[in-house]
Amino acid sequence: MENISVLEKLNEKIDTLLKKFESLKEENEQLRKELVTCKASNEAKDAQIQKLQDEIAMKDLELEEIITKVEQILGQ
Repeated sequence: MENISVLEKLNEKIDTLLKKFESLKEENEQLRKELVTCKASNEAKDAQIQKLQDEIAMKDLELEEIITKVEQILGQ
């Protein structure tokens, strides 16, 4: 009788562990997918930031050219 009880307890614990394992496996997969999504989003944002920085640099050059032209006109 006692052996059966021990076996039942062991089976219950094994079942509990298997359920927990499956649950953690699913959670891990969801987190993996979320990580891939976040990485893709970061790459897109990095590209957008780089584009905006390039645009700012071009605008700065344009402003410098305008300032130079104004200085040349005022200097004449």
